[in-house]
Amino acid sequence: MDRRQFTYGVSLAAMASILGVEIVYGHQMPRGYQPLGLQDPDPFKLFNKDREMVVLNNKPWNMEAQAHLLNDKITPNKYMFIRNNGKIPENIDVSTWTLTLDGESVKNKKTYSLADLKSKFPHHTYRLTLECGGNGRSEFNPPAKGNQWTVGAVSCAEWTGVRLRDVLEDAGIKSDAVYIGYHAADTHLSGDPNKEPISRGVPMDKALQDETLLAFSMNGEDIPLAHGYPLRLVCGGWPASTSGKWINQISVRNKVHDGEKMGGTSYRVPCETVAPGSEVEDSNMCIIESMPVKSLITYPKSGALVKEGQVLHINGHAWAGELEVSKMEYSIDFGSTWHNCTLEKPANRLAWQHFKATVSFPQKGYYEVWARATDSNGKSQPMVLPGWNPKGYLNNACHRIAIKIV
Repeated sequence: MDRRQFTYGVSLAAMASILGVEIVYGHQMPRGYQPLGLQDPDPFKLFNKDREMVVLNNKPWNMEAQAHLLNDKITPNKYMFIRNNGKIPENIDVSTWTLTLDGESVKNKKTYSLADLKSKFPHHTYRLTLECGGNGRSEFNPPAKGNQWTVGAVSCAEWTGVRLRDVLEDAGIKSDAVYIGYHAADTHLSGDPNKEPISRGVPMDKALQDETLLAFSMNGEDIPLAHGYPLRLVCGGWPASTSGKWINQISVRNKVHDGEKMGGTSYRVPCETVAPGSEVEDSNMCIIESMPVKSLITYPKSGALVKEGQVLHINGHAWAGELEVSKMEYSIDFGSTWHNCTLEKPANRLAWQHFKATVSFPQKGYYEVWARATDSNGKSQPMVLPGWNPKGYLNNACHRIAIKIV
């Protein structure tokens, strides 16, 4: 969304907040006019983000955290990554917002207002890990096209909403239902109203999980606009692209959903290992589902100085898609030997898990602390970049931080 288009959907109060003063004659300002004071808006103010966040793109907006910003057990908005494919919706009116259930395999096409959803169905709250499928893309060689995410396109906020399962069951699901696909109010970068920027989905077994929510609250407050206000889908443990924002329609399908970014190389990896730089036929690409085991050291910040003879306390998070993390380890000798960390159980299924350890160093000098998680199926993170793929997805190599003992 460019700066001029941003002003179309922002209230006078919001623009005044960004400018820091009242717009005295704002009521006389033409609709869609771009005040001079907003010609170069501050994205950190626009989205209430910390200034250490890194902007990767503004058409559309994409922004990531640095590892040390993600130290909270529950990720606050100011440190939560933004991944958009189109323009943020304009002129949202909560009083008229609806969600329609349709598709070949829904028994009864139904439309719900937000008030209907909130009053008719029980509310549930879960901490859910969301990670962009391309997190870590910057390490791939040959380089993969797309936003060059490093390690910060991941979060674990606390989401409140109603179970998608309850709403689907209220409308009725036919026996041939195999997939759901979402549709949303964001618009294509081209401005073409007939094009969707993204319309992905999940199989029915994922859609019917307890933790799959139609969420209207994040961390106890209304979801911020950039993260899907007023209603979004949250499918923890799977690529965050399955957790559609600004949801206004869900289609129950009798086939794999064929919406935008469901085919080709989008959120797909080669079904079999390929050589770096290979061209892969679409028919040999498989849809990414559960994300792989991964971990992140969030304290201290890479580059920390430690006095000789002192210990270093590290901590961070680990996650494993649909699975739990069963073991967490660290190494200071480039993976030659590994030592156990203390690992907490998840707050609920699909939440990341917190780890900590006390690290000692034998002498002065340069060290790297590497972190390695192992999932409940016994699969561990690779020490180096895993298999290359055309779009640079699923990099779950060990995270590492630099330390100097002085």
